[in-house]
Amino acid sequence: MPSMRPQADAAPVFDRHGRIKAGTVVTADFDASLVDYRDTLGLTVVEAGAVPSDLAASWGAPAAGGARMALLAPVSGNGCFLRLVEGAPVPGYRPARSFGWAAFEITVADVFALHARLADSGFTVIGPPKKVAGFNNFIPMQVVGRGGEILYLNQVLEDMADLDLPLAAAPVDVIFIAVQAASDRAATLAFQRQALGLEEGGTFAIPYGVINNAFGLPADHRSTLTMTKVGRLPVAEIDQYPPDATARPRPAGGLPPGNAVISLGVDRLDRVAAPLLAPATVHPGPLYAGRRSACVAGPDGEIYELIEMGEVGNA
Repeated sequence: MPSMRPQADAAPVFDRHGRIKAGTVVTADFDASLVDYRDTLGLTVVEAGAVPSDLAASWGAPAAGGARMALLAPVSGNGCFLRLVEGAPVPGYRPARSFGWAAFEITVADVFALHARLADSGFTVIGPPKKVAGFNNFIPMQVVGRGGEILYLNQVLEDMADLDLPLAAAPVDVIFIAVQAASDRAATLAFQRQALGLEEGGTFAIPYGVINNAFGLPADHRSTLTMTKVGRLPVAEIDQYPPDATARPRPAGGLPPGNAVISLGVDRLDRVAAPLLAPATVHPGPLYAGRRSACVAGPDGEIYELIEMGEVGNA
């Protein structure tokens, strides 16, 4: 099926305002999770060590300082990363039952082949790959990892009417949408627009299997979601969660379990209209590449790590 995207020489640079640079997963089973992401998903470890104390402070999670950490990248080397951080088990945490970052949506080359590879891994398939009626843009699959993180592993087929969806350049490639479980969808949308400079995309009401299964709702129950974007670049999916959802349980001074942090490119930190959790700093390593970064918290306490791209990155 042909793509609607522009020719490659007209494509914007990867690092720009609104780009998802990384997703951070907190897991109590660090060694096994690392094997899952490296050997099953085929990501490459590009940095490993302990979380620096100043980085943990920037997250508003000083207790995470010194925790084991690994930064992984797809073999395409396009500039997107997935970061694992070790954390203690959090009693009461259940995937897709609390507010905050609910899932990372990742583009994959062959979702059916990947599904076969997951059989002997630490990932549990909660939504096997299948085409969805009315959606011809991708073939979705949903899994839960050892840390209680949810990944949407989607084989992109073509762009949407108002969004460019990335074709995979590796078996498992970039995070292209961050899925937010919101207590108040309108409030989260307003925050992303006003504080972060994102744009409102489409709003949809759909039978959402992940939500319906997690809350024991009928299969035809519809949830409302709104997309945010920068131009044709997708950024987040804001899902209105049911009344039975709760605040994400979180250890004192630590990161939330599962899908913990989204690292997002912004043109300038001084344009962010939300209080920083700590002063902007520069951290070493391939994710930050000498750029300043700082974090803000959204309406449900979700952590946005903002990496300053500069005006040139917005071209």
